[in-house]
Amino acid sequence: MTEVIVAVDGGNSKTDVAILSHDGSLLGASHGPTVSHQRIGLEAAGSRLRAQVDRLLERVRGDDTPSITIAVLCLAGLDLPSDERDLARTHGAHGYGTLVLENDTVAGLRAGSPVDWGVGVVVGAGINAVGIAPDGRRARFAGLGPISGDRGGGGSLGMEALGAAVRAQDRRGPRTALERLVPAYFGLRRPLDVTHALYVGRLGEGRVPELCALVVAAAHEGDAVAVGLIDDLAGEAASFATAAISRLRIARLDVPVVLSGGVARGAGRLLADRVEQRVRAVAPRAAVTVLHAPPVLGSALLALDRVAPGDHAAADRARAAITVERMAAAAG
Repeated sequence: MTEVIVAVDGGNSKTDVAILSHDGSLLGASHGPTVSHQRIGLEAAGSRLRAQVDRLLERVRGDDTPSITIAVLCLAGLDLPSDERDLARTHGAHGYGTLVLENDTVAGLRAGSPVDWGVGVVVGAGINAVGIAPDGRRARFAGLGPISGDRGGGGSLGMEALGAAVRAQDRRGPRTALERLVPAYFGLRRPLDVTHALYVGRLGEGRVPELCALVVAAAHEGDAVAVGLIDDLAGEAASFATAAISRLRIARLDVPVVLSGGVARGAGRLLADRVEQRVRAVAPRAAVTVLHAPPVLGSALLALDRVAPGDHAAADRARAAITVERMAAAAG
């Protein structure tokens, strides 16, 4: 019986699954809808993920039925002790062998850090962070959105883009390319047309995060309002990172800070350089990078840390195989 690893990155908008052998070889990968219990409920989250895993196992099986040795599930929404208990009970009932549950911030950090510690900040549909000291101590955040004091992420940045466009049209705010780009993206004429479409339900609010790419594009072109929005986002991301560094008392170390998530990846150094400037005011030797590998790689590496500790060749195989291009092909 072939022993395999299941690695999962379950975000707020999608779920990536990778199945690997113990030597780090990728056997198969798939891309599916969210399994966030906050969005679809615990029972649906458990059954949806197991169905995605089973479909992938069926695809990769050869003459032997794969046996899951360990499953590392890095999940958005695994924020509070109650979430940990609920998710352990839900996913533990689905037969994954050894089950390891982590917040998705840990996957991004493990995939992007050159060492097994540092600070990971996810800037995707939402925003959250984790800090891990060299001795294993952790700094975590509630990550529950506005009710836990969070700003930033795709939803927030998209709404800021719409707000800036409307304010420009109303002459309540400075002129910006977003005044033209935002309505044009939805095939509309004016920013207020977008507002009205959202108000009456012709556009779902789930479309708002799509505007993030417009902010990034306008900022690259030097639009002052868009640059200001990116700068505000950098301030929020840096506040997570510096808080984790201070709480863990690692400011004197060469702290790797990894930005992951779709918004961070899209903004690239435009965001990272602004984050790094702020972080270095607290930790002068910190280095901020943007993760361009899929975070599910971090889940796979966490699993390999357990089944093949110190096996750098296995980790290198996983890094070479689990790429953005590979996961894009899985989505197709």
